[in-house]
Amino acid sequence: MLKIGPLAIPSGCILSPLSGVSDLPFRMINRSFGCEFAFLEMISARSLGWKSKKTDRKLVTCAADKPLGIQLLGSDITMMQKAMDIVLSQYRFDIIDFNAACPVHKLTDRGEGAGLLKTPQKLFEILKIMTAMSPVPVTVKIRTGWDENSVNAREVALYAQDAGVKALFIHGRTRKQQYSGGVDYRVIKEVKAALSIPVIAGGDVLSAGLVKKMFEETGCDGVVIARGALGNPWIFRQTAALMENNTILPRPQPEEVTGTMIKHLDAHCEFYGEKIGIITFRKFFHWYAREHKGTRRMRTKAGLVETREQMIELINQLQALGLPSPVSA
Repeated sequence: MLKIGPLAIPSGCILSPLSGVSDLPFRMINRSFGCEFAFLEMISARSLGWKSKKTDRKLVTCAADKPLGIQLLGSDITMMQKAMDIVLSQYRFDIIDFNAACPVHKLTDRGEGAGLLKTPQKLFEILKIMTAMSPVPVTVKIRTGWDENSVNAREVALYAQDAGVKALFIHGRTRKQQYSGGVDYRVIKEVKAALSIPVIAGGDVLSAGLVKKMFEETGCDGVVIARGALGNPWIFRQTAALMENNTILPRPQPEEVTGTMIKHLDAHCEFYGEKIGIITFRKFFHWYAREHKGTRRMRTKAGLVETREQMIELINQLQALGLPSPVSA
Protein backbone atom coordinates (compact mmCIF):
# COMPACT_ATOMS: atom_id res chain seq x y z
CA MET A 1 0.00 0.00 0.00
CA LEU A 2 1.55 3.26 -1.18
CA LYS A 3 0.43 6.32 0.77
CA ILE A 4 1.18 9.87 -0.32
CA GLY A 5 -0.35 12.20 2.21
CA PRO A 6 -4.02 11.20 2.50
CA LEU A 7 -3.93 9.37 -0.84
CA ALA A 8 -3.71 5.55 -0.80
CA ILE A 9 -2.69 3.53 -3.87
CA PRO A 10 -3.06 -0.17 -3.00
CA SER A 11 -0.98 -1.59 -5.86
CA GLY A 12 1.78 1.01 -5.52
CA CYS A 13 1.77 1.36 -9.33
CA ILE A 14 1.38 4.75 -11.00
CA LEU A 15 0.99 5.70 -14.67
CA SER A 16 3.71 8.18 -15.56
CA PRO A 17 3.14 11.57 -17.20
CA LEU A 18 4.27 11.00 -20.80
CA SER A 19 4.59 14.02 -23.09
CA GLY A 20 2.46 13.67 -26.20
CA VAL A 21 0.93 10.45 -24.85
CA SER A 22 -0.85 10.79 -21.49
CA ASP A 23 -4.09 12.28 -22.78
CA LEU A 24 -7.52 11.38 -21.43
CA PRO A 25 -8.12 8.42 -23.82
CA PHE A 26 -4.75 6.87 -22.89
CA ARG A 27 -5.37 7.28 -19.18
CA MET A 28 -8.86 5.79 -19.36
CA ILE A 29 -7.72 2.75 -21.37
CA ASN A 30 -5.06 2.05 -18.74
CA ARG A 31 -7.52 2.60 -15.90
CA SER A 32 -9.80 -0.03 -17.46
CA PHE A 33 -7.03 -2.59 -16.87
CA GLY A 34 -6.35 -1.68 -13.27
CA CYS A 35 -4.35 1.56 -13.28
CA GLU A 36 -5.21 3.18 -9.94
CA PHE A 37 -3.43 6.52 -10.31
CA ALA A 38 -2.42 8.50 -13.38
CA PHE A 39 -0.83 11.80 -14.31
CA LEU A 40 -1.66 14.28 -17.03
CA GLU A 41 1.04 15.05 -19.54
CA MET A 42 3.78 17.26 -18.12
CA ILE A 43 2.62 20.89 -18.12
CA SER A 44 5.00 23.83 -18.50
CA ALA A 45 4.49 26.58 -15.94
CA ARG A 46 4.96 29.07 -18.77
CA SER A 47 2.24 27.48 -20.92
CA LEU A 48 -0.30 27.70 -18.09
CA GLY A 49 0.04 31.46 -18.16
CA TRP A 50 -0.40 31.58 -21.94
CA LYS A 51 -3.68 29.60 -21.75
CA SER A 52 -3.07 28.01 -25.14
CA LYS A 53 -5.58 25.59 -26.66
CA LYS A 54 -2.91 22.90 -26.63
CA THR A 55 -2.41 23.28 -22.89
CA ASP A 56 -6.17 23.43 -22.25
CA ARG A 57 -6.54 20.11 -24.09
CA LYS A 58 -3.90 18.50 -21.88
CA LEU A 59 -5.86 19.52 -18.80
CA VAL A 60 -9.14 17.90 -19.86
CA THR A 61 -10.35 15.19 -17.50
CA CYS A 62 -13.61 13.55 -16.41
CA ALA A 63 -15.28 12.23 -13.27
CA ALA A 64 -13.94 8.69 -13.80
CA ASP A 65 -10.39 9.94 -14.29
CA LYS A 66 -9.58 9.90 -10.59
CA PRO A 67 -7.39 10.01 -8.61
CA LEU A 68 -5.28 12.22 -10.87
CA GLY A 69 -2.03 14.14 -10.63
CA ILE A 70 -0.49 17.05 -12.51
CA GLN A 71 3.23 17.43 -13.14
CA LEU A 72 4.61 20.95 -13.55
CA LEU A 73 7.83 21.99 -15.25
CA GLY A 74 9.74 25.21 -14.70
CA SER A 75 12.71 26.90 -13.07
CA ASP A 76 11.64 30.51 -12.65
CA ILE A 77 10.34 30.96 -9.11
CA THR A 78 7.89 33.74 -9.99
CA MET A 79 6.51 31.71 -12.88
CA MET A 80 6.12 28.66 -10.66
CA GLN A 81 4.16 30.70 -8.11
CA LYS A 82 1.82 31.89 -10.87
CA ALA A 83 1.40 28.34 -12.15
CA MET A 84 0.55 27.11 -8.65
CA ASP A 85 -2.01 29.91 -8.27
CA ILE A 86 -3.71 28.83 -11.50
CA VAL A 87 -3.67 25.12 -10.66
CA LEU A 88 -4.98 25.61 -7.13
CA SER A 89 -7.69 28.11 -8.06
CA GLN A 90 -9.01 26.48 -11.25
CA TYR A 91 -8.43 22.72 -10.93
CA ARG A 92 -8.64 19.86 -8.46
CA PHE A 93 -5.75 17.41 -8.48
CA ASP A 94 -4.79 14.82 -5.89
CA ILE A 95 -1.03 15.36 -6.30
CA ILE A 96 1.06 18.19 -7.71
CA ASP A 97 4.40 16.86 -8.94
CA PHE A 98 7.42 18.91 -9.96
CA ASN A 99 9.66 17.70 -12.79
CA ALA A 100 13.40 17.79 -12.11
CA ALA A 101 14.06 14.79 -14.35
CA CYS A 102 13.23 15.55 -17.99
CA PRO A 103 16.49 15.16 -19.99
CA VAL A 104 15.44 17.06 -23.15
CA HIS A 105 18.19 19.49 -24.22
CA LYS A 106 15.98 22.52 -24.87
CA LEU A 107 14.66 22.27 -21.29
CA THR A 108 17.89 21.49 -19.46
CA ASP A 109 19.67 24.27 -21.37
CA ARG A 110 17.45 26.78 -19.58
CA GLY A 111 17.80 25.08 -16.23
CA GLU A 112 14.52 23.17 -16.27
CA GLY A 113 13.87 19.47 -15.79
CA ALA A 114 17.05 17.54 -15.06
CA GLY A 115 18.97 20.82 -15.32
CA LEU A 116 17.91 21.47 -11.72
CA LEU A 117 20.01 18.52 -10.56
CA LYS A 118 22.98 20.85 -10.99
CA THR A 119 21.48 23.33 -8.53
CA PRO A 120 19.91 21.44 -5.58
CA GLN A 121 19.55 24.65 -3.55
CA LYS A 122 17.39 26.25 -6.25
CA LEU A 123 15.29 23.10 -6.47
CA PHE A 124 14.84 23.30 -2.70
CA GLU A 125 13.64 26.91 -2.97
CA ILE A 126 11.07 26.03 -5.65
CA LEU A 127 9.78 23.02 -3.75
CA LYS A 128 9.60 25.00 -0.50
CA ILE A 129 7.32 27.54 -2.17
CA MET A 130 5.16 24.85 -3.78
CA THR A 131 4.69 22.90 -0.55
CA ALA A 132 3.85 26.05 1.38
CA MET A 133 1.17 26.99 -1.17
CA SER A 134 -0.45 23.62 -1.72
CA PRO A 135 -3.23 21.97 0.35
CA VAL A 136 -2.61 18.71 -1.57
CA PRO A 137 0.61 16.65 -1.52
CA VAL A 138 3.52 18.02 -3.54
CA THR A 139 6.00 15.50 -4.94
CA VAL A 140 9.10 15.73 -7.11
CA LYS A 141 10.65 13.59 -9.82
CA ILE A 142 14.44 13.39 -10.16
CA ARG A 143 17.13 11.28 -11.83
CA THR A 144 20.21 9.66 -10.32
CA GLY A 145 22.30 12.67 -11.35
CA TRP A 146 23.47 14.76 -14.28
CA ASP A 147 26.09 12.27 -15.48
CA GLU A 148 28.25 9.46 -14.12
CA ASN A 149 30.57 12.00 -12.49
CA SER A 150 27.79 13.77 -10.59
CA VAL A 151 25.46 11.11 -9.21
CA ASN A 152 23.87 13.22 -6.49
CA ALA A 153 20.39 11.70 -6.15
CA ARG A 154 20.74 11.15 -2.41
CA GLU A 155 21.73 14.79 -1.81
CA VAL A 156 18.96 16.12 -4.05
CA ALA A 157 16.41 13.80 -2.44
CA LEU A 158 17.29 15.03 1.04
CA TYR A 159 16.90 18.64 -0.11
CA ALA A 160 13.48 17.73 -1.48
CA GLN A 161 12.42 16.02 1.73
CA ASP A 162 13.54 19.03 3.76
CA ALA A 163 11.47 21.24 1.47
CA GLY A 164 8.35 19.35 2.53
CA VAL A 165 7.52 17.07 -0.40
CA LYS A 166 5.33 14.09 0.51
CA ALA A 167 6.99 11.59 -1.86
CA LEU A 168 9.84 11.38 -4.33
CA PHE A 169 9.87 9.84 -7.80
CA ILE A 170 13.24 8.72 -9.16
CA HIS A 171 14.20 7.50 -12.63
CA GLY A 172 17.19 5.21 -12.28
CA ARG A 173 19.38 6.84 -14.93
CA THR A 174 21.44 10.01 -15.20
CA ARG A 175 20.44 12.85 -17.46
CA LYS A 176 23.32 11.98 -19.79
CA GLN A 177 21.96 8.47 -20.26
CA GLN A 178 18.58 9.80 -21.38
CA TYR A 179 16.69 6.49 -21.73
CA SER A 180 19.57 4.24 -22.71
CA GLY A 181 21.97 2.11 -20.70
CA GLY A 182 21.21 0.27 -17.50
CA VAL A 183 19.00 1.39 -14.63
CA ASP A 184 20.94 1.91 -11.41
CA TYR A 185 18.99 -0.03 -8.77
CA ARG A 186 21.77 0.62 -6.25
CA VAL A 187 21.29 4.40 -6.27
CA ILE A 188 17.54 4.05 -5.98
CA LYS A 189 18.05 1.77 -2.98
CA GLU A 190 20.40 4.33 -1.38
CA VAL A 191 17.83 7.08 -1.85
CA LYS A 192 15.10 4.93 -0.33
CA ALA A 193 17.31 4.19 2.70
CA ALA A 194 18.04 7.90 3.21
CA LEU A 195 14.44 9.16 3.18
CA SER A 196 11.49 8.85 5.50
CA ILE A 197 8.98 9.75 2.76
CA PRO A 198 7.77 7.27 0.10
CA VAL A 199 10.06 6.66 -2.87
CA ILE A 200 8.53 5.70 -6.22
CA ALA A 201 11.02 4.24 -8.69
CA GLY A 202 11.04 4.00 -12.45
CA GLY A 203 13.14 3.05 -15.43
CA ASP A 204 12.73 0.06 -17.75
CA VAL A 205 9.68 -1.32 -15.94
CA LEU A 206 8.44 -2.81 -19.20
CA SER A 207 6.64 -5.88 -17.83
CA ALA A 208 5.07 -7.19 -14.65
CA GLY A 209 8.25 -9.13 -13.91
CA LEU A 210 10.34 -5.97 -14.12
CA VAL A 211 7.91 -4.11 -11.86
CA LYS A 212 8.39 -6.87 -9.29
CA LYS A 213 12.16 -6.71 -9.76
CA MET A 214 12.14 -2.95 -9.11
CA PHE A 215 10.28 -3.46 -5.82
CA GLU A 216 12.59 -6.29 -4.74
CA GLU A 217 15.91 -4.77 -5.82
CA THR A 218 15.35 -1.29 -4.38
CA GLY A 219 12.86 -1.62 -1.54
CA CYS A 220 10.90 1.23 -3.11
CA ASP A 221 7.37 2.05 -1.96
CA GLY A 222 5.92 2.35 -5.45
CA VAL A 223 6.74 1.99 -9.13
CA VAL A 224 5.97 4.44 -11.93
CA ILE A 225 5.18 2.81 -15.28
CA ALA A 226 5.95 4.75 -18.43
CA ARG A 227 7.03 3.04 -21.67
CA GLY A 228 5.82 -0.28 -20.27
CA ALA A 229 2.23 0.91 -20.77
CA LEU A 230 2.65 1.94 -24.42
CA GLY A 231 0.45 -0.44 -26.37
CA ASN A 232 0.32 -2.61 -23.26
CA PRO A 233 -2.35 -1.49 -20.75
CA TRP A 234 -2.45 -5.14 -19.59
CA ILE A 235 0.72 -4.45 -17.59
CA PHE A 236 -1.40 -3.19 -14.68
CA ARG A 237 -3.59 -6.31 -14.59
CA GLN A 238 -0.57 -8.57 -15.00
CA THR A 239 1.38 -6.77 -12.28
CA ALA A 240 -1.49 -7.05 -9.79
CA ALA A 241 -1.72 -10.80 -10.35
CA LEU A 242 2.03 -11.28 -10.03
CA MET A 243 2.43 -9.14 -6.92
CA GLU A 244 -0.68 -10.34 -5.08
CA ASN A 245 -0.73 -14.05 -5.96
CA ASN A 246 2.60 -14.70 -7.69
CA THR A 247 0.50 -15.59 -10.73
CA ILE A 248 1.69 -15.06 -14.29
CA LEU A 249 -1.42 -14.34 -16.31
CA PRO A 250 -1.74 -15.78 -19.82
CA ARG A 251 -1.19 -13.43 -22.69
CA PRO A 252 -4.28 -11.50 -23.79
CA GLN A 253 -5.93 -13.14 -26.78
CA PRO A 254 -5.70 -11.47 -30.21
CA GLU A 255 -9.37 -10.54 -29.99
CA GLU A 256 -8.77 -8.66 -26.72
CA VAL A 257 -5.76 -6.84 -28.16
CA THR A 258 -7.58 -5.67 -31.28
CA GLY A 259 -10.78 -4.96 -29.35
CA THR A 260 -8.80 -2.72 -27.01
CA MET A 261 -7.23 -1.00 -30.00
CA ILE A 262 -10.66 -0.21 -31.44
CA LYS A 263 -11.88 1.17 -28.09
CA HIS A 264 -8.75 3.32 -27.89
CA LEU A 265 -9.20 4.49 -31.49
CA ASP A 266 -12.83 5.44 -30.92
CA ALA A 267 -11.88 7.33 -27.75
CA HIS A 268 -9.36 9.34 -29.79
CA CYS A 269 -11.92 10.14 -32.47
CA GLU A 270 -14.43 11.26 -29.86
CA PHE A 271 -11.87 13.33 -27.95
CA TYR A 272 -10.12 15.02 -30.88
CA GLY A 273 -12.57 14.60 -33.75
CA GLU A 274 -11.98 11.94 -36.40
CA LYS A 275 -9.42 13.82 -38.51
CA ILE A 276 -7.06 14.64 -35.64
CA GLY A 277 -7.99 11.51 -33.71
CA ILE A 278 -6.72 9.26 -36.50
CA ILE A 279 -3.43 11.16 -36.61
CA THR A 280 -2.93 11.00 -32.85
CA PHE A 281 -3.79 7.29 -32.80
CA ARG A 282 -1.19 6.31 -35.43
CA LYS A 283 1.62 6.06 -32.89
CA PHE A 284 -0.55 3.92 -30.66
CA PHE A 285 -1.18 1.47 -33.51
CA HIS A 286 2.59 1.19 -33.81
CA TRP A 287 2.97 0.50 -30.08
CA TYR A 288 0.19 -2.09 -29.97
CA ALA A 289 1.62 -3.93 -32.98
CA ARG A 290 5.39 -3.51 -32.54
CA GLU A 291 5.95 -6.67 -30.47
CA HIS A 292 4.37 -8.87 -33.10
CA LYS A 293 6.19 -10.46 -36.03
CA GLY A 294 5.03 -9.69 -39.54
CA THR A 295 3.50 -6.31 -38.71
CA ARG A 296 6.21 -3.95 -39.94
CA ARG A 297 4.47 -3.20 -43.24
CA MET A 298 1.15 -2.68 -41.45
CA ARG A 299 2.76 -0.25 -39.02
CA THR A 300 4.06 1.71 -42.00
CA LYS A 301 0.58 1.76 -43.53
CA ALA A 302 -0.88 3.02 -40.26
CA GLY A 303 1.21 6.16 -40.62
CA LEU A 304 -0.74 7.01 -43.79
CA VAL A 305 -4.27 6.16 -42.66
CA GLU A 306 -6.73 9.06 -42.81
CA THR A 307 -10.12 7.62 -41.83
CA ARG A 308 -11.54 5.51 -39.03
CA GLU A 309 -12.66 2.87 -41.52
CA GLN A 310 -9.13 2.51 -42.88
CA MET A 311 -7.70 2.17 -39.38
CA ILE A 312 -10.35 -0.41 -38.41
CA GLU A 313 -9.44 -2.41 -41.52
CA LEU A 314 -5.78 -2.47 -40.47
CA ILE A 315 -6.71 -3.50 -36.93
CA ASN A 316 -8.84 -6.34 -38.31
CA GLN A 317 -5.90 -7.45 -40.44
CA LEU A 318 -3.85 -7.68 -37.26
CA GLN A 319 -6.42 -10.00 -35.73
CA ALA A 320 -6.49 -12.11 -38.91
CA LEU A 321 -2.76 -12.71 -38.46
CA GLY A 322 -3.52 -14.50 -35.21
CA LEU A 323 -0.90 -12.24 -33.70
CA PRO A 324 0.77 -13.44 -30.53
CA SER A 325 0.09 -11.00 -27.71
CA PRO A 326 2.68 -9.15 -25.59
CA VAL A 327 4.45 -11.15 -22.90
CA SER A 328 3.06 -10.88 -19.39
CA ALA A 329 6.19 -11.10 -17.27
